Amino acid sequence: MAASNITSTHPTAFLLVGIPGLEHLHVWISIPFCFAYTLALLGNCTLLLIIRGDAALHEPMYLFLAMLAIIDLVLSSTTLPKMLAIFWFRDREISFYACLVQMFFLHSFSIMESAVLLAMAFDRYVAICKPLHYSTILTGPLITKIGLAAVTRAVTLMIPLPFLLRRFHYCRGPMIAHCYCEHMAVVRLACGDTRFNNIYGIAVAMFIVVLDLLFVTLSYIFILQAVLQLASQEARYKAFGTCVSHLGAILSTYTPVVISSVMHRVAQQAAPHVHILLAIFYLLFPPMVNPIIYGVKTKQIRDHVLSLFWRKNV
Repeated sequence: MAASNITSTHPTAFLLVGIPGLEHLHVWISIPFCFAYTLALLGNCTLLLIIRGDAALHEPMYLFLAMLAIIDLVLSSTTLPKMLAIFWFRDREISFYACLVQMFFLHSFSIMESAVLLAMAFDRYVAICKPLHYSTILTGPLITKIGLAAVTRAVTLMIPLPFLLRRFHYCRGPMIAHCYCEHMAVVRLACGDTRFNNIYGIAVAMFIVVLDLLFVTLSYIFILQAVLQLASQEARYKAFGTCVSHLGAILSTYTPVVISSVMHRVAQQAAPHVHILLAIFYLLFPPMVNPIIYGVKTKQIRDHVLSLFWRKNV
């Protein structure tokens, strides 16, 4: 078997187990996963087409939303097709370098998603706290710089991981007890001193989540102060209503992360499939619900979707 041949210090391929302990249910589990992936593809592609096709939506808020949709498409497409191949065809083998590429895209685009959510919080802060300067602050060049900064930060933080993993000798076999190549799942197969990988992985995760959430929280503290100073209740409701979609996206992204983190600490003895299902939920849930959240709560997008639907049925 190709997976057992050792080239240099690493196997030529790994074998992805899928969901350990639930192998007999893989076909049934694949049904909701396939449905969620289909919704994610349809929803995010529709958002991108609507934003691209309407010049009135070429505003900072919608440009950031387009970035989020692209990231969600890449995140789900990086893992779901291979997962479905495991569930349907038992195609468990993944080459060593394909595994590293999947891991790099998975973690780097997760970091980009956090950065874009932070940028969207900044957008709402400027729109509500400095409305007269909105168009002069959030210019096209600044949005481009924000996008490039999000990509640069993610790539800079994640580019060491493939090189760090290449130097290990994998003496614990080729079987990865997961549906995809997650960093720590690969590290567990390595022999030698993996402390730096462990510390680096935890440090990056904490740095991203804590720092980005801190700035998002600060943005909303300032937003709340500005909203409460508005004269009428209707104005307060309207101003804060523009933040509802973004708050929904934040909750859909960070809630699974927090739940998974808490479970790893308070339920260490839980079956492995519990942790893996939570990890998959984190990958599937935001890409699936973010288009729905923005489609329902954003009038311009909702009107476009309804007009498309109406045209098809006339």
